[in-house]
Amino acid sequence: MRRFPAGRRFLPGRRLRPARRPGTVRAGAVPLVSSVTAASLVCGAWLLHSGSETHAPPQPSASQARSDGGPDRPAAPALPPSPPDRVRIPSIRVDAPLMGLGLTPQGSLDVPPAARKNLAGWYEAGTTPGERGTAIVAGHVDNAEGPAVFYRLGALRRDSTIEVARRDGTVALFTVDAVEVYDAGDFPDEKVYGAARRPELRVITCGGGYSAATGYRGNVVVFAHLTGSR
Repeated sequence: MRRFPAGRRFLPGRRLRPARRPGTVRAGAVPLVSSVTAASLVCGAWLLHSGSETHAPPQPSASQARSDGGPDRPAAPALPPSPPDRVRIPSIRVDAPLMGLGLTPQGSLDVPPAARKNLAGWYEAGTTPGERGTAIVAGHVDNAEGPAVFYRLGALRRDSTIEVARRDGTVALFTVDAVEVYDAGDFPDEKVYGAARRPELRVITCGGGYSAATGYRGNVVVFAHLTGSR
C-alpha cells in the first residue's frame, strides 16, 4: 500500500473495539485496527527510483463513489464462517493467495511481506468473507520491484465481481458498490470498518496523491457486498 521512505509506516484506520472472537463481527461494531490509515504497507522505492509519477497506479473517479442506495442493494444470505484462501478480481486481473493478518504491537493492521508482491491478507480476528459483518482484505500497491497485488485496485468499477475462495470449498461472490479514495487525515473509520448487518467486504490499498517525500497520501477502498456463492 502506501510507500514511505525506510522506517516510515502506513496504518489503516483508527483503532476500533476488538472482535469478541476470531471470525465474527457483532452487528453493532466492527473489530479493527489502529490510527491513520492502512498498515505498514510499504515501500515506494519503485516510484522513487523512476524519478516521476509516470507509473503511478490508477485512482478511482468520483463516478465510482458510493451512491445513496448502496447499503440497500439486495444481498445474498450470509455464509457460515470459513477462512478465505484466495481472492480473485477478474476485471483487474487479480488472482492471489490470502494470508491471515493480525495486529502489530502498535495496534495497526499487519501486512503481507512486501517481497511477495502477489500476496494479499485478511484480518483473521474479524469477519470471514461471506459471513455477516465487514470482512477486511488488504495488500500492497507496489514494492521496490514494481506493481504489487492491488496496483490496479483504483481502476475497479462499480458492479464488478470479487471472488473469495474459502477453505470450506465455497466461493463467496461479492458485487462492488463503490471504489473511493481518501486522504489519510480524512480516513472515514466508521464507514470503512463499521458494523454491517449483511455480508460485506472491504479491499484496501494505498492511493491518493503521491509525494516522493512522504509516499502516498491516502487509501483506495473498495466497498462490496455478498451477492452469491458457488
